Amino acid sequence: MKLGFGISSKLFLSYTIFIFIFYGTLFILYVDVHQMMRLSDDIITKHHKISSASKKMIESLLNMEENEKKYFLLKKSDYLEYFFLAKKEFEANLNEIIQLESSDFNIADEWKSFSKAYLSVTKNLGSLSEYDVSGPLWIPEEMIDEWIEKINASRLDNELNIISANIELHQWGRRAIRYVLGGLGISIVVGLIWILFIAKSMIRPLRELRKGIRSITKERFSHSIDIHSKDEFGELATAFNEMAARLKEEERMRAEFITTLSHEIRTPLTSIRESVNLIVENVMGPTNRRQTKFLKIASAEIGRICELLNHLMQVSRLEEVSFKVNPQASDPLSFVSQSIDHLNPVAKAKGIHIKLTTSPTIPKIMGDSKHLQQVMLNLLGNAIKFSQNGCKIEVFVTHHDKAEQVEYAIADNGRGIPKAEQSLIFNKYYRAKEVRKHMDGVGLGLNISKQIILAHGGKIWVNSEAGKGSTFVFTLSKAKAN
Repeated sequence: MKLGFGISSKLFLSYTIFIFIFYGTLFILYVDVHQMMRLSDDIITKHHKISSASKKMIESLLNMEENEKKYFLLKKSDYLEYFFLAKKEFEANLNEIIQLESSDFNIADEWKSFSKAYLSVTKNLGSLSEYDVSGPLWIPEEMIDEWIEKINASRLDNELNIISANIELHQWGRRAIRYVLGGLGISIVVGLIWILFIAKSMIRPLRELRKGIRSITKERFSHSIDIHSKDEFGELATAFNEMAARLKEEERMRAEFITTLSHEIRTPLTSIRESVNLIVENVMGPTNRRQTKFLKIASAEIGRICELLNHLMQVSRLEEVSFKVNPQASDPLSFVSQSIDHLNPVAKAKGIHIKLTTSPTIPKIMGDSKHLQQVMLNLLGNAIKFSQNGCKIEVFVTHHDKAEQVEYAIADNGRGIPKAEQSLIFNKYYRAKEVRKHMDGVGLGLNISKQIILAHGGKIWVNSEAGKGSTFVFTLSKAKAN
C-alpha cells in the first residue's frame, strides 16, 4: 500500500494552519494598534499643540494691541517692552504651529497663508530701540481683528480635526476588536473542523482496530476491518487483515485436521472398545479377577478418549456456518431435572448436594432440549468437578414479570476464576491456569456451551471471584403465546 497523506503530515498541516491564523490575526492587530497610536500621537502632540498655541496667539495679539495703546497714551517704555515681548511670544507660537508640518502630518493651509501674511506685514518692524515712537500703530486695528478671526476659524477647524481623529481612533479600535474576534472565531471553526477530521481519519481507524483486536482475543480470529485511508492506519489495517486472514486459515486447517483425525481414530477405537467389552463379558473365554479389573480400566479409558473425540467433532460441527438448532416451545425445567438426575451419582460420590430453586411461575422456552441438556451437563459437571467434597451446588431458574427471557444459573463453591481469565474461558481449548496441572480436559465444554446458547439467541457469562466460587449464567427466550 502506497503511503499517502500520513499522520505526521496531517499534524504538521494543522500546526501550519493554526500558526497562519494566529500570526495573521496578530499582524492585523499590530497594524491597527500602530494606526491607533499614530492617531493618538496626532491628537495629543499636534492637534493639542495647535489648539494651545492658537489660543496663546490671540492673547499675544490682544496684549500687543493693549500695550501699544498704553505706550502711546502714557509714553512709558515699559509698555513698549511688553509689546515686543508679546510680539515675540506670538511669533514663537506661530513658528511652533508651522514646524508641526511633517511627512505624516499636514497643517491647514490657512496657517501657512497666515504666516506669510504676518511676515509681509511685520518685516519692516524694527526692534525695541528702533521703534518710531511718533509713528502710527504697527498694524491697523481692523487687521488685528481680521487676524483674530482667522486664528479662531483655524482653531475651530483644528477642534473639528480632533473630533474627527477621535472618531477615526474609535473606528480603528472597533476594527481591531472585529479582527481579533474574527480570528478567534475562525480558529474555533477550524479547530472544530479539524477535530471532526481527526475523528474520521484517526479515531475511527483506532476504533476499528480495537474492535478487531478484541474479536481475536474473544474468538481467536477476526473479520477484515474496513479502513481504506492511505496513511499509517491504512498500513496497519492491511497488516492486521493479513494476520487475521492467516489466523482464520490456520484455524480452518486445524479444525479440518482434528475432524479428520477424530474420524480416523474413532473407528479403530470403537473396534478396540467392543473387543475389550467382549473379553470382559467372557464371550471369548473366562478371565480371572485381575484381568477383568485391568480390562475394565482399559474400557473406561477408551470411553474417555471416545468422549474427547466426540467433543472435538462436535466443536467442528458447531463452527460450521450451516449449524442450526431446532428450537421449539419446551418445558423450561425438564432438561435441568434430567441433567441433575444424570449427575447426582457423581455428586453424591463427593458428598455434594445439588439444590434446584425456581420461580413460582416459569413460562415455556424456545429451545432444542437435546442441545440445552448438553449445556446443563457441561456446566453442572464442571461445578461438581471443581467443588470441594461436601459442598453444595445451587441451580436457579428464574423469570421476572414482563421479562422476555428465562435465566438459568449454576453456582458452586469452587476455586473461582480470576478476573483476567473470565473473558478467555469460553475460548476453544482454553483452560484456567489453576487447573491445567491438576485436572484432565482439553477446554471444549464451555466453548460448546457458548456456541449452543448463541445459536438459541441467548447469552452466557460468568460471575466469579478467585477463592469464592463461580456462577455461570445463561438466558433463553420464552416461547410466544399462541
